[in-house]
Amino acid sequence: MTLSGLLKPFEEMTPEDYAEIGLRSGLEVHQQLLTDRKLFCRCPAGLYNTKEYDAEILRHMRPTLSELGEYDGTALMEFKTRKEIIYRINHQSVCTYEMDDTPPFEINQQALDIALQLAMVMNYKLVSEIHIARKQYLDGSIPTGFQRTTIVGIDGWLPYKGRKIGLVQLGLEEDSCREVSDIGHERIYITDRLGMPITEVVTEPVMRTPQEVADVCNIIRYVSRSTGRVRTGLGAAREDVNVSIAGGTRIEIKGVHRIKLIPRLIYHEAQRQYSLLKIRDELRRRGITPDTFQYEWVDVTSYLMHTTWEPIQRAIHKRQEMVACVNLKGFLGILSYPTQTGTVFSKEISDRVRVIACLTRQPNILTSESTEVTIGNVVWNRIRKAVRAQANDALILVWGSSQDVKTAIDEIAIRAREATLDCPVPSETRQALDDGTNGFERILPGPERMYPDTDLPPLEITPQRIENLAEDVPEQMWVREDRYREWGVPEHLLVPIASSMQAELFESLVKTFNRLSPVRIARLMFEKTVAWRREGLDTSRLTEAVWQTLFTHANTHPPLVEAAETLLETFLKSDGTVDLATQIHAFLLPSIDEATVKDLLQQELAVERPYTSPAAKHHFIMGNVMKQCRGKIAGAVVNQLLNEYLS
Repeated sequence: MTLSGLLKPFEEMTPEDYAEIGLRSGLEVHQQLLTDRKLFCRCPAGLYNTKEYDAEILRHMRPTLSELGEYDGTALMEFKTRKEIIYRINHQSVCTYEMDDTPPFEINQQALDIALQLAMVMNYKLVSEIHIARKQYLDGSIPTGFQRTTIVGIDGWLPYKGRKIGLVQLGLEEDSCREVSDIGHERIYITDRLGMPITEVVTEPVMRTPQEVADVCNIIRYVSRSTGRVRTGLGAAREDVNVSIAGGTRIEIKGVHRIKLIPRLIYHEAQRQYSLLKIRDELRRRGITPDTFQYEWVDVTSYLMHTTWEPIQRAIHKRQEMVACVNLKGFLGILSYPTQTGTVFSKEISDRVRVIACLTRQPNILTSESTEVTIGNVVWNRIRKAVRAQANDALILVWGSSQDVKTAIDEIAIRAREATLDCPVPSETRQALDDGTNGFERILPGPERMYPDTDLPPLEITPQRIENLAEDVPEQMWVREDRYREWGVPEHLLVPIASSMQAELFESLVKTFNRLSPVRIARLMFEKTVAWRREGLDTSRLTEAVWQTLFTHANTHPPLVEAAETLLETFLKSDGTVDLATQIHAFLLPSIDEATVKDLLQQELAVERPYTSPAAKHHFIMGNVMKQCRGKIAGAVVNQLLNEYLS
């Protein structure tokens, strides 16, 4: 089997290449809201504590029927794992509601108002009545086994490069637990963020390149932040990326924690689907279809009693586990076919075994196509005879408890047979990995997981409520950007300012102190402040009162603007021992007149130096003189006097 079906390397892919394979992608962006309380109880929101807990609760999850009497595929898959779910709870942030021992309170009205205002900013059509539904989550991330959720807006849009990106819906729902560990049949969660209100913005799958997806994700993030009513920081916003290509199907990549990773994640998923289509074609060429697919398995523990390969040796002699061999008929070369960078098809099988059979120790399988030194050819030949393998068959060894191995064998067969289907890309949610690749997480949920919540009645969204909220909706970010561009603000600062909680303060300062350049104010507030924060300075001390003090004096004494950077840095480094107003008054006392500046310029001009050009001479002398009079006279005056001397 050749490797001719692979895509170009990531760096070489063009929009035309993605169009050729029919790439389509969309987003589901989750954003925590800045509320005092949780969504359906009165516990405080935002009390994060990852280490301290007062109790642990053990639960086993079971699927329930939908309204139509059907089970969701994801719920059934999770049930097969036989997981023990342990919750670590802290009494300060969790109550009996989260454990499903108390009915829900009425929905948090503050959270609902914020969600409605976010919907307005993103041009959604607001619903007139909200209905709470339950969405099953049997991975254990929610102790009740379901998440309460509702829709507040539909059919919105955001501008992007001259076109509108459609937004399907905006939902309001409860946040889930944070996973601590997932080993074998035990999964542990902490519950500090459980039940906090989050919104979910779902886009249409209209992005055609990986970079477009990252761009739109940034827009959604910044638009949400521009309202000043959402949480920020690590984990406050999380993205799921939906990807498909022609002939494939929608795959949801979960838990993308860095937008920067999105382009590479999409590329690798496109490559994976493209490779799976090529694998299907090769299997069809060999006559292997869903109807002709065959496999066999045999317990081969006895053949490996004396192996020196550590993973199997430890499994047999230290844990008394069994080893089975699965023979995939006609699959020679398929297991080693590349699917993502540094990844081959056998990883698809290994992931299923890890997640569903709970064989989490790595490696958890060994294939006959492995190029590493493992159990040796002699043992492989004996095993091949035991499973009646032909020359074109592929073998997989798997080890664990007898029950887990049986589950693993079933999953190996299911995943191998899926490779022969008309659409060989199973509907899955996949985990985003730090190298830009992805791994199997669970079967993609279907509509069967949703059903109405009978504990909470519908809630009318009255026209008066909408009218009141509309009066307090922040200006849309792209409108702000256009205005700042007219003010001459540099392009790289437009988005940071327009999405900042200090945007209104910035505009107020610009309008109040109209003798000062908006560019100067912008650079101090949004460029230098970032640099100081990276240096470890406490920029929270730069309050509205501090900015007002600085610019009030600068508006009267414009030369002060040139010294503002030095004054503010000294103020921040003083740890409260220096008062900014006192600094400013002391600075303004020793002013310099033009006669003094002329003397300084003449002294510099009298010094013989080997300048490389007239521009270099001007730059050097200007810099030397400004060191002595910065903030005491306008730089423009010094520059004009120097130009007169040089001319």
